[in-house]
Amino acid sequence: MTTHDFALFSAILRADFVSFVYRCFLHLNPGAQFLPNWHIQAIAHQLERVRRGELTRLIINMPPRYLKSITVSVAFSAFLLGHAPGRRIISISYGDDLSAKHASDFRSIVHAEWYRRAFPDMRIARSTETELITTRRGSRRTTSVSGTLTGLGGDLILIDDPQKPIDAQSEARRTSINQWVTNTLMSRLDNKQTSAVIVVMQRVHLDDLSGFLASSSDDWQVLSLPAIAETDAAIPIGPDRFHLRKAGDALHPSHESIETLRKLRQTLGPDVFAAQYQQAPVPAGGAMIKRDWLRYYDEVPSREVLGCRIIQSWDTAAKNGAQNDWSVCTTWLVVDGNYYLLDLVRDRFEYPTLRDTALELARRFKPHEILVEEASTGIALAQELGEKGDCFVNPIKVDHDKVGRLYVQQGKFAAGRVWFPRNAPFLAELEMELLTFPQSRHDDQVDSISQALAYEDNGYDYTMSWL
Repeated sequence: MTTHDFALFSAILRADFVSFVYRCFLHLNPGAQFLPNWHIQAIAHQLERVRRGELTRLIINMPPRYLKSITVSVAFSAFLLGHAPGRRIISISYGDDLSAKHASDFRSIVHAEWYRRAFPDMRIARSTETELITTRRGSRRTTSVSGTLTGLGGDLILIDDPQKPIDAQSEARRTSINQWVTNTLMSRLDNKQTSAVIVVMQRVHLDDLSGFLASSSDDWQVLSLPAIAETDAAIPIGPDRFHLRKAGDALHPSHESIETLRKLRQTLGPDVFAAQYQQAPVPAGGAMIKRDWLRYYDEVPSREVLGCRIIQSWDTAAKNGAQNDWSVCTTWLVVDGNYYLLDLVRDRFEYPTLRDTALELARRFKPHEILVEEASTGIALAQELGEKGDCFVNPIKVDHDKVGRLYVQQGKFAAGRVWFPRNAPFLAELEMELLTFPQSRHDDQVDSISQALAYEDNGYDYTMSWL
């Protein structure tokens, strides 16, 4: 490379944090392939806001092995000190070994020749295993959760994976970490108003540090990056720039495909996958509906049984479009007091598509009765199904809230009367929503289920639906 090339390369590293992360990755993993992806841009955008002082409280939730530590704990520390050698950084992880690994990687970068060319003003006065001090009296100091903080202070605290998944299952350990961060660690900020705190971690429990901090204050900006997108979203990746992520998209397909993630879900189990990969931890055992209440079938009972009935339950969105709720139809076989879920359709429909989908599902399953919540688009849908369909359409007036409607159906789950198809592709997301309700991000599937379960062998149970 010529002198001009070196100068240009250094200028790029100073100006563009994503390029800097790429160079750090190659430095720390010689010979490895770097797989660029939009999620690194999304993280970089929020970190740049922190660097500029626009944001002082940031939580980043994302799955393991997606470069979160290299990006935040290692590269961002080096980038920040390169631009402002007087900044004082405290970096914390759950254990001494992990903290030492991040510190070693950081030192390796800032001692590298390419880094010194890019940031000539960042000169090192002292470098040890746990701290590096610059000639401008800036620093990066390392410790572990609940470790000693004597003499430490800073204007940026980086907290990277503060809890092991197994430790997060202990209420005593969760409480200890949460209190240590809020009562002890936060006191080490140079300025409580302008100094910044960044927490980057995979979710491990509803009340882990991320959940605790986000629920305790509205000051926290949360960037949640689930492995599989649950909804359509426009995610900022720069000033006035967005990545449009579709529901069902893998976070980084060239790193972990949808097929790989589904196998992981089977290997890890739905609860672990929901927390660590989807950033949506499920309460231990479930919330209103308990996991051990759920029943599964491999073969659906015969529809020739005397008295069995097919019903469909529609919960329609108030509006259509990517930023609104989902419309859901669940189809059930009701026999001998048991409810077998045959099919689930969930999407954001324009009304003509909603109507056509409902008519097609009615033709496909030939239900004895279609239940449609009498609200918003459901009013028009019930009317059109009644005019064009060949089965009885029952508009359901709802007088109680969502929690109350599920509450009166808990007994059917507890008695083992609700059955789900064991290998259905929609089962994992359905379970996540059901077991976390009413804290779940969405409740449309729950609404459709609650409405269906109010249907008894002898017709719709209006008393139960009006409780």
